[in-house]
Amino acid sequence: MRRRYGRGKGWHAAALPRPGVPVILPAMRFLLALAPLALLAAPAPAREPLDSQVHAILSEAGSGTRWGLLVLDADGREVAAIDSDKRFIPASNTKIYTSAAAMRAMASEGLPAAGARVRLVRAGDALDVVLEGRGDPHLSSAADCTRDCLATLADAVAAQTRRVRDVVGDDTLFPDERWSPGMSWNNIPSRYGTGISALTIDDNEIAVVVTPGAAGAAPSVALPAYYSVQNHARTIPGSANTLAVDRAPNGRIVVLTGTIGAGAAPATLRMGIDDPADFAAWRLAQMLRARGVQVSGQAMARHRPLMPADDPGVRGGTPPVRVPAQAALAELTPPPLGETLHTVNKVSQNLYTELLLRRLALANGTGSIADGQVVIADMLADAGVPAGAVALSDGSGMSTYNRVTPRGTATLVRWIASQPWGAAWRATLPVGGKDGTLARRFAGTALDGRIFAKTGTINATNALAGYMTAASGRELTFAIYANDVPADVGATAFMDRALLSIAAAN
Repeated sequence: MRRRYGRGKGWHAAALPRPGVPVILPAMRFLLALAPLALLAAPAPAREPLDSQVHAILSEAGSGTRWGLLVLDADGREVAAIDSDKRFIPASNTKIYTSAAAMRAMASEGLPAAGARVRLVRAGDALDVVLEGRGDPHLSSAADCTRDCLATLADAVAAQTRRVRDVVGDDTLFPDERWSPGMSWNNIPSRYGTGISALTIDDNEIAVVVTPGAAGAAPSVALPAYYSVQNHARTIPGSANTLAVDRAPNGRIVVLTGTIGAGAAPATLRMGIDDPADFAAWRLAQMLRARGVQVSGQAMARHRPLMPADDPGVRGGTPPVRVPAQAALAELTPPPLGETLHTVNKVSQNLYTELLLRRLALANGTGSIADGQVVIADMLADAGVPAGAVALSDGSGMSTYNRVTPRGTATLVRWIASQPWGAAWRATLPVGGKDGTLARRFAGTALDGRIFAKTGTINATNALAGYMTAASGRELTFAIYANDVPADVGATAFMDRALLSIAAAN
């Protein structure tokens, strides 16, 4: 007989179970269906004590700090996790994304040439010198320069002519985006917030050398004549130094304040340059005069405004407009990319990283930040980074608009290790207790020489992500972030203790 099961609230006799068959009510069916999902969502039993231990260590930092952490083993299984899908400001962890994209590009289609060039351009009866920047971060005007030297270009001009009119610093290869969206304005005068330009020289920094005078007197100040000085500093007894420099954005008046001890050695303060193309033209004009070339005109910069077409979202499928290259009188060859990447990650060099992002952006775009982020997004898709896990506004991490999740970064770093160029990229990272920005961290601990990671520090933010070798010899991939850190909290100490505890337990 065919059985009919009731649809109402009551049970029909035909719906009763046969003898020996377990009773599975609808509510029980629902719970059993959820059981596998619950097992996936809950931490593995072996992970619970470690998560608790790590949480206890980070809690010692007190209230206020937001922590995010994810540690993966070689198979991608979670070893430890705290808010791993929440978004955090990554600071210089952003360099992981840019440097990996640059290494990936070099392994495939390569990056556009970067060496600076010089041209002579006829303007009526006069000749103008055009110094053309192409994104090389290593161009130097130092007196002891031995490679990638501005002096080489000055020699080429001097060999052709003894009289020129204007000296033009041309950085139009990239649109004029000298500072990242979301970068704090107070960083602009510093060496960390220097202007970004296709024509870069001397790391876009100048040295301000302050020598103490007699107690009560103003110290003496030496810096390039490109700038003038308002000296409010004073010499005091002793050897203490509280000097500081400042200037208005795009200003050329340096304001010196603070004190320096009469017994102190001369102090060198480093300051960023806002218009590197203009400064490079000024330096080239100086060098030409020193070689007996008469410069009758001015040193000046030529910029390209940021336009709607520099946004790939606005440009759509329209190919970017490119100005045809012109023959150069002389051209420099910069150091290889590997050297640049070591500087980017080992010492966390902002300018070099931003120039890499813009060179990436030239492959299919105009050299804009937005075009560079398209290249980053393409890499993240290949790496399987979850959608929405990463949102970046620059290449270096100076922007406070940047957001990443620990899962996004850890997923990318683990993917990098599987790439043919992964070992070379890993070699650019600081090593705990040994070099770079980790030289003083993890020294003398179980992770001394066994943690390879990129640091990150801006206001109220610390970050660390990379690889570490656990006590068992297993390699772990990790990303840890501290945001909203109170001013009196040293977040890196707690961060390092947490990682040491994870390494010891594995």
